[in-house]
Amino acid sequence: MDILRRSLEAQPSPPQWVLVVAAVLAALTVLSDRVWPVARHMITIAHEGGHALAAVACGRRLAGVRLHSDTSGVTVSSGRPTGPGVIATVAAGYPAPSLIGLGATGLLAIGRFSLVLQLCVALLLAMLVVIRNGFGVASLLVSTGVILSISWFAPPTVRAGFAAYIACFLLFGALRPVVEVQRQRRRRRARDSDPDQLGRLTGLPPTFWVGLFGLTGLGCAALGGAALFG
Repeated sequence: MDILRRSLEAQPSPPQWVLVVAAVLAALTVLSDRVWPVARHMITIAHEGGHALAAVACGRRLAGVRLHSDTSGVTVSSGRPTGPGVIATVAAGYPAPSLIGLGATGLLAIGRFSLVLQLCVALLLAMLVVIRNGFGVASLLVSTGVILSISWFAPPTVRAGFAAYIACFLLFGALRPVVEVQRQRRRRRARDSDPDQLGRLTGLPPTFWVGLFGLTGLGCAALGGAALFG
């Protein structure tokens, strides 16, 4: 009951330096070629979760989600092979981490630091229901365990800093895959990427979708930063 009460009520904002350190650490995580391959799994979870949620919202039949050790993932759904439903489903992946991060910064701005952590746990457990491979299950359980441990046992300042780190990591981390997929496209190594699929579905060039995903990520990062530090 204490955890539930703490999750729903507003907490005092931590010192500004805590938020700054959290944002810097999130940026370093995304920029580090050593840490990023591990941390990227969280972006993949959010990315595939976006596909899955859009598929269900559009009335498609969700078969499941698979997460792979190379940080790739796939969401399988069935329904009409063309039309708004499948377009929305394919398009939802790249913006999902940015939108989740933006929502998290909005909650942080009103002092709901513990609520952000609990919502992250809820989203991970919801993903667990649709995961269809062992690595995906393990990845979700480890992530859930880390967040729960900090939520339950860490002092308030650490909880607040970790919540801010998650929000900033989602905002910053959403941008790097957009850059990566465009690099792969230039080398003709991503013929089945989301932008290429959207190009075939809509007739719009894949570069349009890459640009749209990038602008969405940048916009969410700017709004999230204003909410957190404004």
